[in-house]
Amino acid sequence: MLPVLLASFTLFALMVLTFCDVVLRSAFSAPIEAATELTRIAIAIIVFASLPVLSGRGGHIAVDLLDPIFARLHLERLRDGIVTTLSGVMLLWPAWRIVDLAERARSYGDVTEYLAIPVSTVTWFIAIMTFLTAAVLIARGLMIWLAPRLLWEAGHD
Repeated sequence: MLPVLLASFTLFALMVLTFCDVVLRSAFSAPIEAATELTRIAIAIIVFASLPVLSGRGGHIAVDLLDPIFARLHLERLRDGIVTTLSGVMLLWPAWRIVDLAERARSYGDVTEYLAIPVSTVTWFIAIMTFLTAAVLIARGLMIWLAPRLLWEAGHD
């Protein structure tokens, strides 16, 4: 999957950056000036590239305080479908807000401090991945209701 490869490559690059920054800082008192800037961008890429895959696999952390009640009433599938679908629908609002922020950053010409990377580029990436995550959650919620066997056969449940 492309998002997983992107997140993996970015994590590796972040590891190399951190190692080099620590060595240069400790041995030569010469830290990498843009390390903080690159770390922030890398963390955003790692998190938002991973989110659609994690959501598609149902890998989010869940609190199971009410699970025995839903199990006794045989309503687990109904609950999971509602929660997953509503999570996807609710995620659309922050995605649209991120689009607004990306457009604002583009119109202002905002760039990062050291490398002059357009802030809107990273923000657009976050927006697109948030929309993708919302779509994945909505699709997964509908599959829980309409075709749960497909999720079970794929090993995602």
